[in-house]
Amino acid sequence: MPRVGLNQQTVVREAARLADEVGFSQLTLAALANRLGVALPSLYKHVRGADALAQKLAALATAELATEMTTAAVGRSGGDALRAMANAYRGYAHRHPGRYPATQRVPDPADPEHVEAGERAVGAVVAVLRGYGLTGDDAVDATRALRSALHGFVTLEAAGGFGMPRDVDRSYQQLIASMDISFRSWPGTGA
Repeated sequence: MPRVGLNQQTVVREAARLADEVGFSQLTLAALANRLGVALPSLYKHVRGADALAQKLAALATAELATEMTTAAVGRSGGDALRAMANAYRGYAHRHPGRYPATQRVPDPADPEHVEAGERAVGAVVAVLRGYGLTGDDAVDATRALRSALHGFVTLEAAGGFGMPRDVDRSYQQLIASMDISFRSWPGTGA
């Protein structure tokens, strides 16, 4: 019997919860249908397939991450804003290990919700960088550097890649401190 109240939003939210439990790469339509108590073909009324589900999950996760980063940085500037935003980023990755990888998907131009979420996420970073006086091409370069550093750290951490006998939290704070120093002395052109 089909579950009453099943719609695309419900399907995507349950997919997000399931991804956090089993991992983004292990999320399947069959597992989701089982979780929802419906036959697999019933899901196709709400999502066109596995790729469409991944797209919608990416939009949801990116929107959540953007909100958390923005909220963390509001009312702060410079290193304080950077630290708060970076800690929110890592916190999201910890709390949502299955959703976080979906945030790395490039927004589909045909999905306005995902495009808007991506713009908000980048906007949060750009706002923090503006506090360092970084704009234009410098802000683009600095955004890429920060994203690479944060994503690299949380991805390695999630994979168990930090086996050396040193507190991982301290290492993350050192990474953020080094980014703060870098942004304060950015070697760009100011264009």
